[in-house]
Amino acid sequence: MASTSSKNSLAALTLAAIGIVYGDIGTSPLYTMKEVFSLEHGIPLNEPNLFGVVSLIVWGLIIIVSLKYVTLVLRADNRGEGGIMALVALALSSVTTKSRWYYPLTLVGLLGASLFYGDGIITPAISVLSAIEGLEVATPRFQPYVVPLTVAVLVALYAVQRKGTAGIGKWFGPIVLVWFIVLGAMGIVNIMETPEILRALNPANGLGFAIRYPGLTFIALGAIVLAFTGAEALYADMGHFGKKPVRMAWFFVVFPGLTLNYLGQGALLLAHPSAVDNPFYQQLGPWSIYPLVVLSTMATVIASQATISGTFSVTQQAIALGFLPRMEVCYTSEREKGQIYIPFVNWLQLAIVVLAVVGFGSSSNLAAAYGIAATATMLMTTILTFFVLRYGWGYNLWLCLAATGFFFTIDILLFSANTLKILHGGWFPIALAIVMVFTMLTWRDGRNLVFENLKRHVIPLQAFLESLLANPPQRVEGTAIFFRPEGDGVPHAMLHNLLHNKVLHERTVFLTVHNADIPKVPPDERVRVEELQHECYQVDIHYGFKDERDIPLALEMCKAHGLEFDPMETSYFISRQHVIPKVGGGMAMWRETLFATMSQNARDAADYYRVPSNRVIELGSQVEI
Repeated sequence: MASTSSKNSLAALTLAAIGIVYGDIGTSPLYTMKEVFSLEHGIPLNEPNLFGVVSLIVWGLIIIVSLKYVTLVLRADNRGEGGIMALVALALSSVTTKSRWYYPLTLVGLLGASLFYGDGIITPAISVLSAIEGLEVATPRFQPYVVPLTVAVLVALYAVQRKGTAGIGKWFGPIVLVWFIVLGAMGIVNIMETPEILRALNPANGLGFAIRYPGLTFIALGAIVLAFTGAEALYADMGHFGKKPVRMAWFFVVFPGLTLNYLGQGALLLAHPSAVDNPFYQQLGPWSIYPLVVLSTMATVIASQATISGTFSVTQQAIALGFLPRMEVCYTSEREKGQIYIPFVNWLQLAIVVLAVVGFGSSSNLAAAYGIAATATMLMTTILTFFVLRYGWGYNLWLCLAATGFFFTIDILLFSANTLKILHGGWFPIALAIVMVFTMLTWRDGRNLVFENLKRHVIPLQAFLESLLANPPQRVEGTAIFFRPEGDGVPHAMLHNLLHNKVLHERTVFLTVHNADIPKVPPDERVRVEELQHECYQVDIHYGFKDERDIPLALEMCKAHGLEFDPMETSYFISRQHVIPKVGGGMAMWRETLFATMSQNARDAADYYRVPSNRVIELGSQVEI
C-alpha cells in the first residue's frame, strides 16, 4: 500500500515538474529552427547544413541538458534547494570570507542572478510573441495585431499573479504534457515522410559541419543555443519537486518530445525548404495552424509563469541574503509556502516586458537578447559548480577541472557566438544585468557601512546592563522586545527609550535575527534563548534564505525554553536608521544617494517580520555613511 502511494506521489510530482520546470525549454521549438536559417545569419539551407544543425541541436540537448544539468549540476543542491542564489550560497560557504576567491565568487553569483532577471523578462516576451506569430502564418492580415495581442496576453498574465497559481497550477502539468506529446507526434509524422533526417543522430554530422564551416558554425551557435534556453529552470525548481521527478520528466517525456520535433522540423525542411520562414507551424499543414496557436499560447503562458515565479523566488532569496532591500512579500497559498507574490517586482517586470515586446517587435529580434542572457547564466553556473565540487566537497582538482572544464569550454563557445549579437539586441540583458549588479552591490555595501558606523559607537550590552541595573530606573509592567543587530551592543531603540521615557519593562528581551546561507533552518534550531540577568533575555532567531520571516510565530517556540509571551502585553521597539550620504564616505556619492533612497523606501522591519503594527514603537536615528 505504501509502495503504491509512493509511486502515485512520484507520478504526481513528475507531472507537476513537466508543467513548471520544462515549459521554457519546451517552447523553444517555436523559434529555434526558424532563427538558425534566418537571412540574418546567412546560413544556406541545404542538406549538409541541415544535417549539421539538427545534429548539433540534438547532441547539445544530450551534452548540455542531460549531462551537465540533469547529471552534474542537480547534484550541487543546497540542502535540497537549487537555483543560482542557492548555488552562490553553497559556493561562498565552501571558501572562507578571507579567501581571495570570496569577492570574485560574489560577483559571479550576483551576475548570474542578475542575468536570471533578464531571462525572466525575455522569456515571457519571446515565448508569447512567437506563439501569437503563428497567426501570421495563417494569413498576413493578422500581422498588425500580433504585438497588441501579445501585450494583452502578458498584461492579463501579470494581473492574475496576486491571486497565485494554486487554482490553475493543477492544469499546468497536463497541458504541457499534451504539448510534448503533440511535439513528438508532429515530429514522427514528418520523420516518417522523410526518414533520411535520422542520419542527423550521428554526431559526425555536427562535427563535420563544424570542421568544414567553422565560421558558419560559430554564427549558427548563436541561434542553436535557443534550443537549450530554460535549462537553468530545472536546477532552479529542484527544491519544489526533488531530483528524481525532474530527471524522470526529462528522460521520459521532455527529451523525447524535443528530439522528435527538431528531427521532424529538419525532415520538413529537407522535403519542403520553402517552409523555412516558420517551420514549426507548417509541420502538419494549414488545418493545424489555429489549434497550434491556441496550444502554443497556453504552453508559453505556462512557461512565462514559471519564470515569473522564479523571479519572485530569487528576489525573496536575495532579500534574505542581504543583497536587496526588504519588499512586500505576499504568500498566495496556505498549503504551499513556496508560492509567493511580490507586487513591486511583478509590475516593474511587466513594464519592462511590454517595453521589450513593443521595442523589439518580433521574436526574431528578441532572439539575440535571449541567447546572450541564457549562455551567460550557464557560464556562471559552471564556474560556481567548480568551486562547490573542489572546495565544498573536496574532490580531486583534476577531476573537478575535467568535469567542469568540458562544459566551461562549451559555455564559452556559445556565449562568444552570442556576443556577435550585442548590437542587435544582446545589449538588452547585459544592460539589465549591470543595473541589477550595481543595485545589489550598492545595497550590500551600504548596509555594511551602516553596520560599521553603528559598531564604532557601540556600548557593550553586558557592561551596560550591570551599570543600569545597579541603580535601575522605574520598571513597568509588560514585556519589551528590542531588535538588536547581529554582533551589536545595546540597541539604539533601548537607549532612546531610556533617555526619553526613563523606564524599563519588567521583562526585557533582546532579539537578534540571524540569516543563514542555507535554504531552510530546521524548526528545532530556529530559536535560542539565553538568560542574562534581572529578567533580561537574549533571543536569537535563525532563518534560511527560503524561510518565511514571522517573529510572533518564532517567539511561540520560546515556550519550550521557559520563556512565554502574552501578545497583548508585549511591545516591540525598533530602531529605524535615516541614512545621510556624506561626501568622502565609503562609496561614491551617487551610490550613497541610491542606497539612502532604497533604505528610505524599504519595507518596514515590523511589516517584513509580521509583527503586529499596533504593538510596535519605532525610534529613529540618523546615520552618516
